[in-house]
Amino acid sequence: MGITQVTAAVRNPARPRKLWEGLFLVDTGAVDCMVPGKHLRALGLRPRGRRTYELADGSEVTLDVTVAEVEFMGEKVGATVIYGPDDAEPILGVTALESVGIEVDPRSQRLKRLPAVRLKTKR
Repeated sequence: MGITQVTAAVRNPARPRKLWEGLFLVDTGAVDCMVPGKHLRALGLRPRGRRTYELADGSEVTLDVTVAEVEFMGEKVGATVIYGPDDAEPILGVTALESVGIEVDPRSQRLKRLPAVRLKTKR
């Protein structure tokens, strides 16, 4: 399976003119987005809580989270964003993708826009 990346911008909803843009790994195994904490702090975002996440190796880690506006492929979405380590690779999680009706094509490993945002799961 290949790697899918997309350029995305993160904004503080209270200061929408200020943004940080980076190349995000699209991770359909991750629920939330992750951004190096130094960039979230530079945007004036503050932690709004802590969540425990399970890592790929099965271990757990508790990290600060906030809510930010994430923009990619011409779409904007409010998303839970994890304060990652300052050297972390940014991650675009599946909730942000699905919220705007975009999914990863399993064959081409490219992002594709659905004809409509899913309101419910298929039967």
